[in-house]
This record gives sequence, C-alpha cells and structure tokens, in this order.
Amino acid sequence: MAKHQKCKKKKKKNYSKNAALALESCASVNSSCLFFVIFPGNIIGSGIFVSPKGVLENSSSVGLALIVWTLTGVITAISALCYAELGVTIPKSGGDYSYVKDIFGGLAGFLRLWIAVLVIYPTNQAVIALTFANYALQPLFPSCFPPERALGLLAAVCLLLLTWINCFSVRWATRVQDVFTTGKLLALFLIIIMGIVQICQGNFYWLEPEHAFHPLQPYDVGRIALAFLQGSFAYAGWNFLNYVTEELIDPYRNLPRAIFISVPLVTFVYVFANIAYITAMSPQELIASNAVAVTFGEKLLGVMSWIMPISVALSTFGGVNGSLFTSSRLFFAGAREGHLPRLLAMIHVNRCTPIPALLFTCLSTLLMLCTSDIYTLINYVGFINYLFYGVTVAGQIVLRIKEPDIHRPIKVSLAWPVIFLIFWAFLLIFSLYSEPVVCCIGLAIMLSGVPVYLFGIYWENKPENFNSFVAKLTHLGQKLFMVVYPTEGSEDGNEDKDESCPFFGKQTGSSPSAQYCLSKNRVGRVQLLNKQWINECP
Repeated sequence: MAKHQKCKKKKKKNYSKNAALALESCASVNSSCLFFVIFPGNIIGSGIFVSPKGVLENSSSVGLALIVWTLTGVITAISALCYAELGVTIPKSGGDYSYVKDIFGGLAGFLRLWIAVLVIYPTNQAVIALTFANYALQPLFPSCFPPERALGLLAAVCLLLLTWINCFSVRWATRVQDVFTTGKLLALFLIIIMGIVQICQGNFYWLEPEHAFHPLQPYDVGRIALAFLQGSFAYAGWNFLNYVTEELIDPYRNLPRAIFISVPLVTFVYVFANIAYITAMSPQELIASNAVAVTFGEKLLGVMSWIMPISVALSTFGGVNGSLFTSSRLFFAGAREGHLPRLLAMIHVNRCTPIPALLFTCLSTLLMLCTSDIYTLINYVGFINYLFYGVTVAGQIVLRIKEPDIHRPIKVSLAWPVIFLIFWAFLLIFSLYSEPVVCCIGLAIMLSGVPVYLFGIYWENKPENFNSFVAKLTHLGQKLFMVVYPTEGSEDGNEDKDESCPFFGKQTGSSPSAQYCLSKNRVGRVQLLNKQWINECP
C-alpha cells in the first residue's frame, strides 16, 4: 500500500450525536499521486513475483501466457468500471461487501464477509508471507528448494512480528509500509530495464511468433482458466478505491480517471516484466524456478544478484503489513454492522488499534500456513474472489432493474457487465472442472456461513442464558485485550457510557471515520484515513 497524501487541515467538525460523520477527504481531484502512485501501488504487489510461474505452466506457451496477462488486465479494467458505477451509486466505504448487502440483502452480504474472514484475507496473507520466506531463504539454498518447515516457520515469524507492530503502534506500522514499498518498485524497475537491454541485444528467441506459441504441453481449456486465476491474483487490489469511496473528493471524476490511467499502467508493467523474464530464461527454466526474480537476477546481475531477493523480500514483507491494515478495516466494518462478533469492533483504550481483529486474522492466517503450496492457495482464493466479483457485477444489473430512476453519476453501458459475466462464467466453470477439490472446499466454507447467519443474526430472540454467556465472553475479551467500542462524542466533549460495564461505551453504529476511545474518562480521537489508523489518543 503506497503512502497517502497528507490531508489538509480542515475546520473543526461537529461530533455531536446528530452530526453527520464522514471519512475525511485525502485524494484531491487533480491528484496525480492517486493515479500514478496510490492506486497502482495498491495493485502491484507480490503477485508479479509469484504468479508468472503459475500462469506460464497452465497456459502451456509463452505467447498464450502473455495474452493471459493482457486479457486479465482488460477484464480488470471492465470490472473496475462496473464497480465505479456501484461506488458512486451506493457511496459507502466497504466495497463489494456494502454493495452485495444493500442489493441482495443481509445474508448475501454476510456470506461475502464470512468468506473474506475465513478464506480471502487469511489465504492472501499466507501467500504473501510464504513468498517472503521463499525469497528470503532462496540465497541460502541456491541449488535446491528451501525446506517446507523453514518456509512455514519464517512466514509465521513474519506474520507474528507484523501483527505485533500493528497492535502496538499504528505509526510504526505506517513507517514499515513506507519503507518497504520501495522494495517492489526497485525490483520491478530493475527487471524491466534489464529486459529492455536483453531485447536490444537480440535475446528474444522465445518472443518470436514461431517459438512463442510452441506448446510446452497440450493446450487444455481448464488449465487456461487456472492461468487466469493465477494472473488475477497479481491484479488483486483493483477495487481498493471502492473501499474508500467516502474519502475521495469528487469520486464521480476520480474513480473512472484512476481506472483509465492506473489499470493500463499496471498491465503494461506486468506484461513487460514477463517479457523480461522470458528474455533471460527459457520457459522450462521459469517453470522449474521456485523464485523467478531470483533466477532472473542470477542470470543477468552477476555478483549483484543479491539485490533481487532482498528487494522482493522487502516488497512482500510490506505486502503482509498492508493486508493486515485492510483486513482489520473490513472486519471492523462488519462487526459494527452486527455481522461479526462485537469484540472485533473494539480498539485498544490507549493505543487505539483494532487488536482483536488483528489477532483474529493472524490466527486464521497461521492455519493457512499448514500448507506451503503457494499455487494451490492462489487457486483457492482466486476462485472465491471471482465468485463474489461476479455476484457484485450481477448486482449492478439487478439494481438497474429494481431502481431504474436512482441517481447514477457514473453510468456505464450494460455491455460491460455482460462481457464480464460471460468471462466470469467461463472462469468458474472450467476452474471447477480442473480443480474440483479446491473449488468445492471454498464453496463449502462459504455455504457454512448460512447456518451461522441464521443462528447468529437472523434469530434475534435468543435465550437469555446464551446472551449472558456471549456477554461474559465479550467482557473477558475486553479485559484481556483492554479494548472498548468506538463511540460518538457529544458537543460538550462527554461520552455516552454504558454504566453497566465500565469497560466499554455503547456501540452507536456511526461511521468509523471519527470515533472515540474511552478509558476511565479519558477520551481520545481515532480517525480512519485511507485504510490507515491514525492514532491521536493521548
């Protein structure tokens, strides 16, 4: 996640109970930083260092692999346009969770949140942490793959360390993000420049048409669908702006402009990075490599090849940190809506960090580290992600039918969601055909949320004994982690308190943009700005 622009100082807001609270705007109308740094920086991550192997292996030829990378960028742009219409029609931060909940109802929104909590974020963080461990250990094992136990252990250490940093201090976590963002930029810059040098020297054997489409193995439609899933992992983050719609100034202009500038830019970087890989390695060498960028560096950088694994390790370390930021925000929003345990909607009384949400995502990610097969994990999360992307885009069509007269500042042609849904159906059907076990496990986990929703949310009149038991567990968690509910402040600076339990204030259901933490009559303000917690507590 790239460093965000510093917000301009604004007039003092009214934080009274009746005041309308909204996320502060940090992205200006003419912000080149938004188009060229923030949005692309959120998309470009560890995927470009891990997905090329999976895309090429499943595509069966260099030429088809490059087509897959390009078409994935095109589909990403189409889906981003559809999300842009939804983002300004339903101007809520929270992305597809908010859209699915508003269009299809509470159950659909809960299932989106349920699968994000149990699969998407933990799996994504596990993949990035394992990529970090792989690139960090590869120089120590130059002639073989690093041991699986070593990979899992180092990935767990990375995750635990960053969770502690995020729990302890938001400012520390932000500084970590700023420093480690340079890693991926340095690595990609070196890869593309070296690729251009290779082409100028005539090293483009595998890019010639007669060789580019020479099949390494028989073409298979199911495996091509898996290649798209592998490529889509690298483009993850394209819906970032939909999670911060309330924080954009003039989103009607900025959302489409960010899409038209940033997505083609990212596609260009990804395609040329893969071209660079092929100029230095044969397809067989790329598929056999466990760390593509390391092999690339060893081929071209000589004694300076150590730069590549260090740069990628820095990039992926920062990627885990950024994912912890975003996951805690989504869990926080879901808990405030009543779709997750109330404890996850609490923050530390002094540090103002969402410790319960961070610890929960850390533990669920550690479970995902039980397997060190990165590419299986990518198929796992890619299938589930695309499933809900399609549901969200279908919701755009449903909303057009149900609410034809609703104000739509951005209105795209219905041809775009139809094209996306055709591609979506192809991807899901053939992915299910090629990896039935992985896809069915994901579907089973998603459907397991139905009884949880019926029991935990739909059934309102639960027995008093059950409610008392849950309340005791919540209070125990509050005492253990020293956390409270964020609450609205009143005009005179006093807080609403729940006198029955001095450990927490009442949950008001207000926007999380301007919240307060309460600890023995000490009030501190907490703001959520561009997915980053800004600690302003005393």
